[in-house]
Order: sequence, then C-alpha cells, then structure tokens
Amino acid sequence: MLTKIADNMLCLFSHKKYSGYPVLVQVVLDLDETLVWAYETSSLPSAVRMQSIEAGLKCFELECISSEKDANGRPKVNHVTVFERPGLHEFLKHFSEFADLILFTAGLEGYASPVIDRIDADKKLSHRLYRPSTVSTEHREHVKDLTCVSKDHSRTVIVNNNPFIFLLQPSNGVPCVPFFAAQPCDNQLMEVILPLLKQLSFQKDVRPVLYEKFHMPEWFEHQGIPSINLSL
Repeated sequence: MLTKIADNMLCLFSHKKYSGYPVLVQVVLDLDETLVWAYETSSLPSAVRMQSIEAGLKCFELECISSEKDANGRPKVNHVTVFERPGLHEFLKHFSEFADLILFTAGLEGYASPVIDRIDADKKLSHRLYRPSTVSTEHREHVKDLTCVSKDHSRTVIVNNNPFIFLLQPSNGVPCVPFFAAQPCDNQLMEVILPLLKQLSFQKDVRPVLYEKFHMPEWFEHQGIPSINLSL
C-alpha cells in the first residue's frame, strides 16, 4: 500500500517535471483559426461583431504593420479586430505546466507578433515562428516542417486547423476544428485539445497514439498526396 501511494505521488510530481521523461512534450500551436480569429476592422460585419460579443467572446483591436507600402513607400498600417477562442488563456496556463509551447504561424510577423503579444501577456510561449520559417512543397505552400523545431519528433505535437500544414510529419499532427467568431459556441481548446495533449504528455512517443487516433498518412493519400512519413 505504501509503495502504491509513493508511486502515485511520484507520478503527480513528475507530471510537472517533464511527465517522467527527460524533456517536456513540445506542442507547436497555430494562431489563426486555431487560437484566434482576426478580421480587418473596417470590413467586419456588424452582425458578426454583435453576435460574438453577446455570446461572450473576448476581442480586441490592433494596429498591425502590413507588408504592403503606401504611396510614400512606407509600410501600411492595418486595423484588425481579433477574437479569442473561448478558453484561450486558461488553455495556455494549463498547457504550460506540462508542455513547451511554441507558436508557429504562416502569418507575417508584422501582423502576428502584436497579436501574440496580447494573447500571451504571461509569456507562456517559449518561441515564435512566422511565415519565413515555413517551406513550399509540390503539394502545398507554407508547410510547417517540424525539423526547424526539433530533430527528434517523438515528443513533438503540432496543432493546426489546416491539416495540410503538417503534411511533412503527418503522424505528429492534431487537426482541430477551425474557429470563427460567427460560431462563438466553441469548446475545442479546453474540452477536446487539452485532454488529448495531457494524455500525450505521458507518452514516450506521441506518434503511435496520434496515428491510431487520426490516421493522417492515409488521409493525405485520400487527398492525392503520397505518404511522406509512415514510419513511427
């Protein structure tokens, strides 16, 4: 009995300390339509704004530097309204207790950086990667290659609303339902993604579990994309 209690206590303590493994599970998070939904403020339909606010969605407005230039050759400034996915801050707080969080977006830094600054005021994210870190393949552009995050992918997970983003490492991917402000009743972060990632944090290798759950290599084959990484 004492041995069992001691083992349970060790499990509880080791959960925060790398879940019993030498490194934290790495979780690579997408930004747009995964954590937030952004819209150019001047084009945002008033009905969508009213509906989302009445439903309790949190939002904020930002000035973001555009890659385009004005008539004087200066970068344009875009005004953007950003809606946070329900549970976002609680999700990041719980997440950071057992994972190394990396934000990897196909968005440009001029837009994405101020958005990340706002949603990650507590600095839960350890690293940020933007569009220049993505790669182009014969099938899709702006693909996120996990080799720029880690050479060992046994404890690396990528969460994205667009599965094509992780076609180079399909067995590391967690596809999630896209988030839109027009669909404010959303529980994906806290009730779907967080429990799955907690489970993965205890795995020596996350890929067999993710393969059995999603069968992403076969999904890509059905989309006409040959399997790139079937080995686990």
